[in-house]
Amino acid sequence: MFFVDTIEVSGLGNRSYLAGGRHTAVAVDPPRDVDQVVAAAARRGVRISHVVETHVHNDYVTGGLELARLVGAAYLVPAAARVFFERVPVHEGDRTEIDPGAGLTLRALATPGHTPHHTSYVLEENGAAVAVFTGGSLLIGTVGRPDLVEPRLTEDLARAQHASAHRLAAELPDETAVLPTHGFGSFCSSAQTEGGDTTIGKEKASNEALTRDVDTFVADLLAGLDDIPAYYTHMGPANAAGPVPVDLTPPAVADAEEIAERLAAGEWVVDLRNRVAFADGHVAGSFNFEGEGQLATYLAWLIPWGKPVTLLAASPGQLAAAQRELVRVGIDRPAAAATGGPTEWLRAGEAPASFRRATFADLAERATDVVVLDVRRASERAGGYVQGSVHVPIHTLHHRLGEVPEGEVWVHCAGGMRAAIAASLLDAAGRDVVAVDDSFDGADKAGLVVRTA
Repeated sequence: MFFVDTIEVSGLGNRSYLAGGRHTAVAVDPPRDVDQVVAAAARRGVRISHVVETHVHNDYVTGGLELARLVGAAYLVPAAARVFFERVPVHEGDRTEIDPGAGLTLRALATPGHTPHHTSYVLEENGAAVAVFTGGSLLIGTVGRPDLVEPRLTEDLARAQHASAHRLAAELPDETAVLPTHGFGSFCSSAQTEGGDTTIGKEKASNEALTRDVDTFVADLLAGLDDIPAYYTHMGPANAAGPVPVDLTPPAVADAEEIAERLAAGEWVVDLRNRVAFADGHVAGSFNFEGEGQLATYLAWLIPWGKPVTLLAASPGQLAAAQRELVRVGIDRPAAAATGGPTEWLRAGEAPASFRRATFADLAERATDVVVLDVRRASERAGGYVQGSVHVPIHTLHHRLGEVPEGEVWVHCAGGMRAAIAASLLDAAGRDVVAVDDSFDGADKAGLVVRTA
């Protein structure tokens, strides 16, 4: 008998896996905070004998090297990947015994496309394929994006994705479970996916790479590629160099005076509380990135890389969770931190800053005499936008605050989270801002004129 345990990395939209038999197991594409993988192995009562990477990741810092060192496992990385540490190079067709007593073997299958060296791993039980770890190759209903390596390679890699998907479909039985790393909200996915479980047979019927000819597939794939988070440019080099172990101990505690000093020095002070609490009262100049949700993605995307960050959290638990999220994208150590609320974070005599929240129905009553700012991505805006609104995507706003017209700014996104980030950036810049905390579906229902591009 074999098992496959899924380790969700929901904030980044990824999954890692632990698979094995009664005694030993393999970890696939582990996150940087490897303690959860070690805990999963302990619950199963197995030893991690192997750690494998499907590719050099562009969206997160891997924990593979540290996990292999920690548990004494062999570290398998595609041979063509340019890395600068000792590893076991994996070639097409290589077989690795995972649990001999259970008849479990991993077979390497070259599936270029997401990267030139991308490799999938077929889990075989007594010679029969039971699952395939597809990394950023075949995802649920789509494939991993091909434009993260080198612009000149993008079309060739898109064609390779099509070929790799067809290879998997041709060589593996329909009942083989497909276990991708990306595709659950990750920007490494070329399109949004639905569902959590799939097989080769299901993908044959529904995956765009398997239901379209190569030219149509490539044209549609390239036309639909979305913005690339800015921090991705730092992930590949960090993974190729070999990430250092993480330190999740609590940061130094900042008092109100230090928080003020860090703000005055131009450092980022990030309030992790929910957007309702932040709008009601916060330290002037601080930014609101909610601890729940896509904290790591958006903070790493917006912050100037390497700038010191101080975290303000409602509780020690929220702070610890945020640290865990941030190390996954290379924000290793906050400069300082504080817990509680504005009363603890403000100096004596200072009043908290605040701004209003509203709905699209509220905006409909004011839309003619205020600035409406849309901070969604261009691909989202193409599906519909409020007539007369100004468009500055959230990931560019901190560089383009001067482009926002004068006047009271009502800022919206698709659901409220990014609008809260934008409102905090505008508020810190001294603008009169209202955060529209509402679903964009409500814009048309509220009577606003919604246009399509």
